[in-house]
Amino acid sequence: MKKLYWTIFILALFAGFIWMLSGNEEDEISASVSVAEAMGGGDEEEYLRATGPREFVFPDDHGPHPGFRTEWWYYTGNVFTEEGRQFGYQFTIFRSQLTPPDSTSEDASTQNNWNTNQLYLGHFAISDVAEEDHIFEERYSRGAAGLAGAQVDPYRIWLEDWEIRRVNPNGSDDKDFPVRIKAKMEDGASIDFTITPSKPLVLQGEDGYDRKGEEEGNASYYLAFTRMDTEGTITKDGEEFDISGSSWMDHEWSTSALDESQEGWDWFSIQLSNGYDLMYYQLRNDDGTVSTFTTGSLIDPAGNKTTITPEDVELEVQDTWLSPHSGAEYPSQWTMRIPRFDLQLDLATLFPDQEMDVSVRYFEGTLSVSGNMEGKSLGGNGFIEMTGYGEN
Repeated sequence: MKKLYWTIFILALFAGFIWMLSGNEEDEISASVSVAEAMGGGDEEEYLRATGPREFVFPDDHGPHPGFRTEWWYYTGNVFTEEGRQFGYQFTIFRSQLTPPDSTSEDASTQNNWNTNQLYLGHFAISDVAEEDHIFEERYSRGAAGLAGAQVDPYRIWLEDWEIRRVNPNGSDDKDFPVRIKAKMEDGASIDFTITPSKPLVLQGEDGYDRKGEEEGNASYYLAFTRMDTEGTITKDGEEFDISGSSWMDHEWSTSALDESQEGWDWFSIQLSNGYDLMYYQLRNDDGTVSTFTTGSLIDPAGNKTTITPEDVELEVQDTWLSPHSGAEYPSQWTMRIPRFDLQLDLATLFPDQEMDVSVRYFEGTLSVSGNMEGKSLGGNGFIEMTGYGEN
């Protein structure tokens, strides 16, 4: 969702527009808009829109989709040292198209000069569970002059020295996976991961077409790898850790998503110890009700998907956390029941302060997972993304 996180970044339409007009690379971008404003329809004439199921073509659809206003490549994961120390991470690159594809601006293929209508935004965070320490960084750049971009051949999504790159272009059956993710913060914290899908690609929604509102085009195209083997290193506070674990990847693109009555979402990605994966996002209306466009999916160990509706899910908040940074009050503990699959989960943030205090403020944090399915106890790992809290 994301990722839809997801996630959140059409703020680039506002911040990036100011930057493009200034033409000064040193100008600071400062913007704060609500998620509802960022993800609403706005002026969408002449942009491409998600209006129904389509046939996906790979490897092309792992790459960029110029003409759609917003796109993101979103990775989260829980990884562990050999001694069991746990880290969560988020790494997301967003693409925002500032003008429609038939305007006088250059399109995404022009990356060798400053005249471009493509803006890229990146979010990178590490959650150190043992230290209850959440660090993050945001950066943005024009999609030109080699500073940022997205391409299929060779497969690469990058923003300056943050990048997602194909590892083995000649020796793999899938032209775009496995990938290597590298990113480094200004304070030296970094990740260097090799990430390989261990389940087939999932087409979320209706064969990859994911509706989020009543109006035509209030939807996205939504692809996911729900379980990916992850190995590499994390560097934090000057210390390098060898890690292994599991990641989740979402790739979404759209032009408008939320209805006017929707204010945000709670998005869960959960990898269960019995081999099942669960995605569920709850769209919240501004009157406190849950949108009928709330949806999810349960993916079995072989990669088969079953769609979940809001009627299937009972989600109860058991506790909350008040952010000292923003004053927003976020849920921090939940009970989730899905009687249709005889599944009950107890979910909680592994520590409370995992708020992303960036251009559009949101919560993105790692979860503890326990419960039972069909009478058998299970555990797992997960992530929660929450938007729209504490906004007027």
